[in-house]
Parts: sequence; C-alpha cells; structure tokens
Amino acid sequence: MFTGYGDGYVNVNRTRYEQSLIVLPDRIIDDWQGVTFETLTPSHFEFLATLTPEIVLLGTGAKLRFPHPALTRHLMSARIGLEVMDSRAVCRTYNFLVAEGRKIAAAVLMSSTQ
Repeated sequence: MFTGYGDGYVNVNRTRYEQSLIVLPDRIIDDWQGVTFETLTPSHFEFLATLTPEIVLLGTGAKLRFPHPALTRHLMSARIGLEVMDSRAVCRTYNFLVAEGRKIAAAVLMSSTQ
C-alpha cells in the first residue's frame, strides 16, 4: 500500500522511493530507475503486460501527461486496461482498488521535474 507521497517521492509500506517503480499487490519492482515519461518505449508497456494485471495505473509525475497510443498498444492487445493520472492520484486509486481485491499494477514515474 502507498503510505505517503510528495514532490519527487512515494512511500510504499513506509519505505521511501525517489525513483520510478512498479507496485503490485504482492511485490515492488524498484529497478525501473531512469525511466521517465520522456524515455517511455513500447518495451516498457510490454513488460507491464507480462505482469498480467487487470489494469495498469500510470502515474506521470506531478502533471497529467498521456503517452502516445503507439507506446501502449501492447496493453490493449493483451486486454489490459490503462488509466493515466498524476502520481498522487495513482497512489490513492491503487490503495482503493487493492482493498477491493483487484489485480492492479501501479507504474509511478519520477523525474527531476516532479
């Protein structure tokens, strides 16, 4: 569960993360360092699809920004939903959906412009 957030960081289970990461109900993938909105590629979304969530929540930092549909095409092909929102909204939405028992992946992007 997300237990806090602010400019340039999120807390997951009271541990602070200042780099991009993926949060799943059963684990945290914190080796997404260096991934920012500007560096997203189709392979990032292909990787998210391998995690087989129902929905991917993409947190784009302090501002809401939508990735080009060509980047996210693999999720659509895999019938995985994608919700794009600012990172603070992702934290709140993730906690709510996990409490409902949903299989969610939260991909939270960090950058120096948070």
